[in-house]
Amino acid sequence: MNAQKPPVSKEQLAQAKVLVVGDVMLDRYWYGAVDRISPEAPVPVVRVTREEERLGGSGNVAFNVVTLGAQASLLSVVGDDDNGNKLIQQLEQSGIHAHLGRDAQLKTTVKLRIIGRQQQLLRADFESEPRSEVLASQTRQFHTLLPQHQAVLFSDYGKGGLTHIADMIAAARAAKLPVLIDPKGSDYSRYQNATVITPNRNEMQEVVGAWSSEEELRTKAHALRLRLHLDAVLVTRSEEGMTLFDAEGE
Repeated sequence: MNAQKPPVSKEQLAQAKVLVVGDVMLDRYWYGAVDRISPEAPVPVVRVTREEERLGGSGNVAFNVVTLGAQASLLSVVGDDDNGNKLIQQLEQSGIHAHLGRDAQLKTTVKLRIIGRQQQLLRADFESEPRSEVLASQTRQFHTLLPQHQAVLFSDYGKGGLTHIADMIAAARAAKLPVLIDPKGSDYSRYQNATVITPNRNEMQEVVGAWSSEEELRTKAHALRLRLHLDAVLVTRSEEGMTLFDAEGE
């Protein structure tokens, strides 16, 4: 029997420094009462009674790292606008070390959810893609921040902030740092040579196709791992938990 590794202590976790890179956004929630249907169209009228704003995207990922007791730095790009200022303020209050590029031509990504009667009625997204020169500056800053951290976590939301991810993965692996990726989209070739990717069940199906048995999932996951030169694929499966596929098997 293999000896189990001792759990990580709070002191060790507090010393861990994780660099989170990816698309940061502001999650905005409007809560209200629904008392009638609009006379203009057959849609509910929400009388907004409460508003809430939270860190979203890679900001939420960095917040989760801090909540677990580790240190998190966030490298991303926001617009030079009021929503960008709100994100910076929230990051400062959360204890995250923020390294944010400001792009005057970028609209800071906001996801607005309108909720009535305990259910989401509408989501409106406000977004645009950052300029290439801002992303190039972000890549240069990545190389500066890399030696100060013990792990890199890329949080991809497909908003254009990780255009140079292949170069950043190569630099992190050359520095012998583990690279974790929360992926997006159907083309995972850009994640080659990472340590581990963590698709959910639906994302995995989008990339490798559906499976009808655990054995077929195992075959598809290992084929993906070998094709992309990954150490492991961790599939999160909602109520079924998660499954790790690495060189030692499932």
